[in-house]
Amino acid sequence: MTRENAPRRATTPASAGRAARGAAQAGSDSSGAAPTAGKKTPTKKTQPNKTTAKKTGDEATPPRKTSSTSTRKASAPKHATSEKAVPEKAVSEKTLRDLERASGRLAQASVAAMEDELSWFGRMPADQRASVLLIAQTGAAGFVRWLRNPEHALELTTEAFRGAPRDLSRWISLRQTVSLVRLAVEVFEQQLPPFAADEAERAALVEGILRYGREVAFAAASSYAAAAEARGAWDARLEALVVDGIVRGDAEESVLSRAAALGWDPAANATVLVGTSPSDDPPTVVFEVRSRAARAGCPVLLGVQGTRLVVVAGGADDGQARDGSLLETLSAAFGDGPIVAGPTVGSLAEAHISAAEALSAMRAVVAWPTAPRPVRSADLLPERALAGDPSAERHLIEHIARPLEEAGPALLETVEVYLEVGGVLEMCARQLFVHPNTVRYRLKKAAELTGRNAADPRDALVLRVALAAGRLARSRGQW
Repeated sequence: MTRENAPRRATTPASAGRAARGAAQAGSDSSGAAPTAGKKTPTKKTQPNKTTAKKTGDEATPPRKTSSTSTRKASAPKHATSEKAVPEKAVSEKTLRDLERASGRLAQASVAAMEDELSWFGRMPADQRASVLLIAQTGAAGFVRWLRNPEHALELTTEAFRGAPRDLSRWISLRQTVSLVRLAVEVFEQQLPPFAADEAERAALVEGILRYGREVAFAAASSYAAAAEARGAWDARLEALVVDGIVRGDAEESVLSRAAALGWDPAANATVLVGTSPSDDPPTVVFEVRSRAARAGCPVLLGVQGTRLVVVAGGADDGQARDGSLLETLSAAFGDGPIVAGPTVGSLAEAHISAAEALSAMRAVVAWPTAPRPVRSADLLPERALAGDPSAERHLIEHIARPLEEAGPALLETVEVYLEVGGVLEMCARQLFVHPNTVRYRLKKAAELTGRNAADPRDALVLRVALAAGRLARSRGQW
C-alpha cells in the first residue's frame, strides 16, 4: 500500500509542479526554462488555456447577465408608451373578442346616454344622429384594435372621423363634440369592467379607455382645426371674389349672394378705400386691416390686388366717414402713398359706384401733391376732369356750373369776375360797379348753391374748372 501510494504522492506534486512551471513559463521571459517546457508546452498550455477559458467564462457570466439586463432596460423606452398605455398581455384575447362583438351595443349605449343627458342632441335631425352613431361604432371598434396595438393610436382614432360627413363640423360645434366624447368615455368606463376576467384586466381596460378617449378628443380637435382652416381659406377666396366683382362692376345679384355667404348685411352703407398694400404677404395685410376694423367697430371686405389694397368699409354714413373717425383708423393699415375714399353709398349693391370713383381719383391724385391722406374722391374732381374722367366732368357741370347759370347772370358773372381778379373783393366790386357788400352777398349765395366757397383757394380751383367744363360742354352741344 505504501509503495503503491508513494508514486501517487510523487505524481501529484510533480503534476502540480509542472502546471506551476507551465504557468510561470507562460508569464515570464526566463530563457533557462524554455528547453524544459519546449516539448510539453503545447499540451500544458492548451490545458491551462481551456481551464482559464472555462474559468473566465464562468466568471464572465454575471457581466453578460448584467449586459443583457442593461440592454433590455435600454430598449425598454422604445415600448415604454405602449407598455404604459396598456401593459403587454394585460388583456386576454378572449376579452378582446368579446369587446369586439359588443362594440355595436356599446356605441348604442353611448348614443342613448347622449339623448338622455344632452337636450340639444335630441333636437338634431335623424340623419345627424345616425352620423354620430356611426362615429361611435367606429370608435368602439377602433378601441379594440388600439388595445392590440397602441402604437397606432393616431391612425386608429382618425378613422373615427374619416367616415363622418364633411359638414359635420357645421352641425355640431367643438364644444358639443367634447361633450359627446366625454359621455361616450363615461359609458365605456361603466360598461367595460364586466368584460374583464380579473382585476388586472379591469384596471387595464379602464386605463385604456381613458387614454383612448384622450386620443379621440385630440383627433376631434385636429379635425375641427382642419375644417376651420379650409373654411377660412374658402372665405378668403370668396371675399376676394366679392371685392373683385365690386371693382369690375359685376351684376349685383352675384356680389350680394357671395357677400351674404360671408355674413355681410346687404342693407349696410359701404365706402370703398383704395391705396397701396403695406406688405407682399396678403395674410399679414388681412390681419392688420381686420384688427383696425374691429377696433373701429365696422365690418370690412378687402382684397389685395398686386400692390393695390381695396377695402370696403360698412356701417358708416358719409358724415362719419368725412369726420375721419373711420377713414383715419383704416388708413393706418395701408402702405405709403395716397389713399382715396369713394363716396359712401347706401348698400353693397351700389358699392361699384364708390369703387369706380375711388379708382378714378387714385389715378388723378398725383396732380395734387399736397392732398390729405386719406382724400375723398369728390375733393379730386378738378384733377379727375383734367385726366379725362367723364363722370367727374359731368358732376362739375351738374352740381356747380348749371346751378350758377340757373341762378341768374348776375350771380354767375360775380363768381367769374371774382376768380379772374384773384379773389380781391374791392377790385371785383369796381369792375361790376356794385358795392363790396353786394359782392359778398352774391358769393355767399353761390356757396350755398354749389357748396364751394370762392374765397378758399381749393374751392376756387374747383369753381374755375367747373365753369370751364360748362363752357366746353355748351360749345359741343352737350348742354
